[in-house]
Amino acid sequence: MALPDPSWSADDTVAHLRSIGKQENLVGMARFGINTAAALGIGNSDLRPLARKLKKNHERSLLLWDTGVREARLMAAFTGEPKKLDIGQCRRWAADFDSWEIVDTVADLFAATPFWRELIDEFAEDEREFVRRTAFAMLAWGTVHLRKEPDTTFLAFLPLIEKHAGDPRNFVKKAVNWALRQIGKRSMTLHAPALALAEKLAASSDRTARWIGRDAVKELTDAKQLERLAARKT
Repeated sequence: MALPDPSWSADDTVAHLRSIGKQENLVGMARFGINTAAALGIGNSDLRPLARKLKKNHERSLLLWDTGVREARLMAAFTGEPKKLDIGQCRRWAADFDSWEIVDTVADLFAATPFWRELIDEFAEDEREFVRRTAFAMLAWGTVHLRKEPDTTFLAFLPLIEKHAGDPRNFVKKAVNWALRQIGKRSMTLHAPALALAEKLAASSDRTARWIGRDAVKELTDAKQLERLAARKT
């Protein structure tokens, strides 16, 4: 097969993925909690360069997702076009989520859509573990990538973090913690209220909220983090 290029179809892409997959990699992936039921055994270090060669293509990404293959779905996320996604498509993809890895990759794509705030609010109220994780993964990515967004946007999400800090499910609590830490690291303006919430959660009688709070306090009071924030302000 020729080298990857933007003209490749979804079928071309999947055929290439199958040709480079390594079954021996699946054991290591499973060790990190990756769902390998539909995996070919290709790491992100190989998938990301391939995605850069294929470039963005919304129609192809939809077809790649529909294959159900782990690597094809990651490629769908890497090469999807957020401005062309509609909210219904996001909901359909979210219904398919079966791994934290898929969630966190697609959440980065969803966070770039025009309706990302609506999705966060909606997904946070969804009882499905991976869908709720998506809300907080989106929030974490948004604090990093949406640099033009005012800090007040993220400040307004702190009550949502507090509301769901008691969800004991592993993949939810880690995403809630991730979002809280990222908000606190975004700017000096956000650091104080995020740290205040972290300290409140750390003192909670709820075991999950307490873990989220203590872990966030540890990072948000780290000297190196504070130095970085201070340098960013200047």
